Amino acid sequence: MAVLLMKKRSVFLDGGACGVKMRQQPLMWIICIVMLFIVYRTTNYQYQQTEIESRLDPFYSSQDPSLDMRSLNSLPRGIIQARSDLELKPLWSTSSSKSKAKASNSSCHNLLAVPVGINQKSNVDALVQKFLSENFTVILFHYDGNVDGWEDLQWSKDAIHIVAHNQTKWWFAKRFLHPAVVSIYDYIFLWDEDLGVENFHPGRYLEIVKSEGLEISQPALDPNSTGIHHRITIRSRTNRFHRRVYDIRGSTKCSDESEGPPCSGFVEGMAPVFSRSAWLCAWHLIQNDLVHGWGMDMKLGYCAQGDRSKKVGVVDSEYVVHQSIQTLGGQSLKKDSNPEESVKRHVVDVRSEIRRQSTYELQIFKDRWARAVKEDKNWPDPFKTKAET
Repeated sequence: MAVLLMKKRSVFLDGGACGVKMRQQPLMWIICIVMLFIVYRTTNYQYQQTEIESRLDPFYSSQDPSLDMRSLNSLPRGIIQARSDLELKPLWSTSSSKSKAKASNSSCHNLLAVPVGINQKSNVDALVQKFLSENFTVILFHYDGNVDGWEDLQWSKDAIHIVAHNQTKWWFAKRFLHPAVVSIYDYIFLWDEDLGVENFHPGRYLEIVKSEGLEISQPALDPNSTGIHHRITIRSRTNRFHRRVYDIRGSTKCSDESEGPPCSGFVEGMAPVFSRSAWLCAWHLIQNDLVHGWGMDMKLGYCAQGDRSKKVGVVDSEYVVHQSIQTLGGQSLKKDSNPEESVKRHVVDVRSEIRRQSTYELQIFKDRWARAVKEDKNWPDPFKTKAET
């Protein structure tokens, strides 16, 4: 075949660039071979990189441009948890396979995910009703195992129900809200169940978030809320939204010189809202074994896809009431009137145990972050203050 080709008077290569008479231009053979070699090496390198990324996280596909792994450059490598450690097989419950298809193929582009217990059914019903009016997909994480108790609600058959006993919001999110799985949604609302939404409208909320370019946000808290931990989350009656707070009272002073959380670039964990890109980063920040998520709120600004002082904010005009109802793990048991009997029966205050575990996990998270920053020599902290330099 090669002999026949060489006997022809003129030979052309496909592609135009090499489409010249090879007898007259023998140098072009060499050039074309070099070009083909370069293309081969480049393609082979890209394939190898794709294989490496696939092993790191098999959910990701290079064909999905919405999941840009480069957004993880804002985190030190040692803090990234690229996989979840889900081992048990949870119960996924919907009314039928048809309702599952509806959840994934509908025209809605936003997601509400809430950990719920049957004791907060009425409050969750009011919350979900607000979001259904804006065509949200709804996922309920049942930490008490009771799914049947929700079947009388009309919208329940269209929600996605996931069950795992005595698990937390961040535990559920790490295992069931993988960025590739929820990539069809523009915004992810990861809310607690004890939020009053009488003065909140998700549609108007998102209009503000989009217009102001907020990648991570939360609705402001009504001043009458219980369980307010940071002044930046309190609603300002005169603002539409705010990105920072000024407060010289208490142990944390927030002034013009204050940089970073909790004075600016900060939202708390009870009602965060993430853009798709921000959630890709935040999901990797969630640690598999630190299920209570304490300390994460101070680092979420690293997932803001830019300057956290501009891309993280609190919306004042659409606000909620935080009721601070402690339900996970059940109500704290009352102390026995007879201390000796209490000791004999090993009565445990569940809420105290949860708080103790949360405090323990907070310190672990801080230590891991510090170690990751120290070990990742190539990671430049985008928010390193002048005092730290």
